[in-house]
Amino acid sequence: MDMYEVTLSKAAKKSIENLPMVDRKKLNRLIDSLKTTGPMQPSFRNFSKLGKDTYHCHLSYSWVACWRNENGTLTIEVYYVGSREKAPY
Repeated sequence: MDMYEVTLSKAAKKSIENLPMVDRKKLNRLIDSLKTTGPMQPSFRNFSKLGKDTYHCHLSYSWVACWRNENGTLTIEVYYVGSREKAPY
């Protein structure tokens, strides 16, 4: 099975600096899982499909991650990491 390439948007990279360490570790586990199994991540808390190619999960009560995968590609972009109050959905 091919591995997925996971990239982070500039905004997501910047937001990671504000995450508590425990949530950074969860984000790293999410990224590792995205690389190996793709965009569908039902084992992560509150995982849901937001749209045709977009997904999200909660890293904790306050923090979420959102990602997109254009159908048929092996590239996933994490485009948002931050507070759930400011999440783009």
